[in-house]
Amino acid sequence: MQLAKLREKFKLEQRTSVRPTDLSQVLLDLQPQILHFSGHGMESGALCFENQIGQIHPISPDALAALFEQFKDQVQCVLLNACYSEIQAIAISEHIDYVIGMNKAIGDKAAIAFAIGFYQGLGAGRTIEGAYKLGCVQVRLQGIPEHLTPVLVKQGEVQA
Repeated sequence: MQLAKLREKFKLEQRTSVRPTDLSQVLLDLQPQILHFSGHGMESGALCFENQIGQIHPISPDALAALFEQFKDQVQCVLLNACYSEIQAIAISEHIDYVIGMNKAIGDKAAIAFAIGFYQGLGAGRTIEGAYKLGCVQVRLQGIPEHLTPVLVKQGEVQA
């Protein structure tokens, strides 16, 4: 985003090791329009967070969807850059206009390449759908065969 033409339109905030108890506070404090989760997901669709003592605490799709229901007038896009997060994306899309998830396991290089292309697109003024497509293209440009892993879900409908 530092090199983006429209970088002044974006304010980036980062939180690391967010616990379930921190999620709603972060959304209340930062009031983001775009929320990017980078972490691990389980085949069940749960996203992995840490509990208070540093152990894995999976959060189910319906629990996270209920959280985002409370922020549906604020958050426009959620990017779940985690393995098997398509199930979460579908659940969250009941309340959020655009949600991007991964339909299977995704390697770190592919996840990073997708994020690079996605934010390059947004930083250049592309729509979320256009930025999503650019993210997929960036994965292909780097020769990584996972360009079909990111999935855009818009209002409950999976986009190819």
